[in-house]
Amino acid sequence: MGEMTQLNSVPGYLAKPAGEGPFPALLVIQEWWGLDPQTKSIADRFAAEGYLAFSPDLYRGELAALSESDKAASLVAKYGPGAPDDLEKVFDGFKSHPQCTGKVGSVGFCFGGRMSLTLGIRRPLDAVCTFYGGGMQNIFDQMHTLRAPVLGLFGDADQSIPVGTVEQFDKLLGELGLEHEVIVYPNSGHAFFRDNDPTTYKPEAARDAWERVKKFFAKHLK
Repeated sequence: MGEMTQLNSVPGYLAKPAGEGPFPALLVIQEWWGLDPQTKSIADRFAAEGYLAFSPDLYRGELAALSESDKAASLVAKYGPGAPDDLEKVFDGFKSHPQCTGKVGSVGFCFGGRMSLTLGIRRPLDAVCTFYGGGMQNIFDQMHTLRAPVLGLFGDADQSIPVGTVEQFDKLLGELGLEHEVIVYPNSGHAFFRDNDPTTYKPEAARDAWERVKKFFAKHLK
């Protein structure tokens, strides 16, 4: 289990592996609901795999319930513009952290999926994973500065991502010459990995995605 703390002045949830380290580091970036227990549980899962995992509290303690989409949208509007700066601070904090090997990756979900890519555009990450990154089409024109390998995980029934966007994303990564894998799960919608929401969770897709993510980060960070 991790603890609430700060990394380079950014509040968040830090989960450490057993032992002294050093460890490769991972930013685990929240959905648009905020830094909720489900996000923390994902950080714990990564810590158990040997990563120094930090989930920044981008909303500074504010949260929206799963039934409060309007509130979530307002929180994104309020805190979203400052989120990339926070993520840069966490990246820089990891780079100078005594328990970090110097290898840093990011993984994000929904809003966090877009933020994971945004950080890769702004800082030299060693690996970038995006789960159903909402609004990612709005940063395609900035992705020429991305240098990291990318893993993208999506559902074929995701109503929040415009038709053709995932194919465009895959094509763009190829044109940029980046090592990448883009997976689209059948019969799966947005938030298929979110195991505390029975309306969206797809266990089979989630299990496969987890195995792919573990292999991806093991290859590029360990």
